[in-house]
Amino acid sequence: MRRDARKLAPAAQETIRRQAVAAVLGGMTQLEAARVFGVARNSVGLWVKAYRKEGEAALAARKRGPKGERGRLLGWQAGVIVNLITDRQPEQLKLPFALWTAEAVRQLIFRRFKVRVSARSVRRYLKRWGFTPQKPRRRAYEQNSEAVQQWLSVEYPAIRARAKREKARIYWGDQMGVRSDDQAGRSYAPKGKTPVVAGTGQRFGCNMMSAISNRGDLAFMLFKKRFTAPVCLQFLRRLVKHAQRKVFLILDGHPVHKSRRVQAWLEENAMRIELFLLPGYSPELNPDEMLNQDVKTNAVRRKRPRNRRDLIRNLRSYLYKRRDDPDLVKRYFHEESVRYAAA
Repeated sequence: MRRDARKLAPAAQETIRRQAVAAVLGGMTQLEAARVFGVARNSVGLWVKAYRKEGEAALAARKRGPKGERGRLLGWQAGVIVNLITDRQPEQLKLPFALWTAEAVRQLIFRRFKVRVSARSVRRYLKRWGFTPQKPRRRAYEQNSEAVQQWLSVEYPAIRARAKREKARIYWGDQMGVRSDDQAGRSYAPKGKTPVVAGTGQRFGCNMMSAISNRGDLAFMLFKKRFTAPVCLQFLRRLVKHAQRKVFLILDGHPVHKSRRVQAWLEENAMRIELFLLPGYSPELNPDEMLNQDVKTNAVRRKRPRNRRDLIRNLRSYLYKRRDDPDLVKRYFHEESVRYAAA
């Protein structure tokens, strides 16, 4: 009867290895030795092969536990690893991973300190260090981190101070396209049977420009045509009328925002509105992106329109409800990346 030799004491395991190898060397077949000593045939083969290569030392009992230096990290080594996975990406450290997974951290530990730990141990370490698995935010390679820091520490605080002095209202604006075939979320179904969502086979869409303030104000405009300078100016006129006070509008660097026609209108209306531009490739700094995500997830993907008219009607109805609830609009500023704009 085969027994689980892994549960035996190291000394007992060594005795079985020596006896089985001696029996094979004495003329017994490996299959017979495996049956006599109650172990797997493959194990006997491995023991004989190791003995012929390394001699008696290959059969000696070994200390159990992780292999390598100590099998665990010292305090200062853990500190180094925490700093590396906090401040760097795997590819920056020449590791073949895009994200910090348990396996990526395991390889980093071995490469830095020649300490071998299991993926399970790595997960325990990460939990102890306060790390949790999270969906990462996308950040463009082209983003200038110095410009972002300048915006957060100098430029926006100056805008906020001016707005307070001049009793102006700061709005954050953006534009986006909305398509009818956007799909989000999951649906329960029997295993192996992909759920089907009924919807029109036509593809249609519209565009939206919006602006929100940390006081809970929301202004929006839906349009079918392309986003051009005349469209932008139409929205700006509506926004000034909606605000009923001077507006400090913060937008991204879209070419339309910097067009001659828009700039000329802004100069003519400098007493009513001023435009400020975010650092390039930094959508995560714009609170209005939270509104965009909300609209795409809840107004488009969860209520399927039959045609463009339905789509626009659904969007307008959803945005009116958001506009009429300032507290909901204020929550867009609770996201960590835009919390700086909440005050």
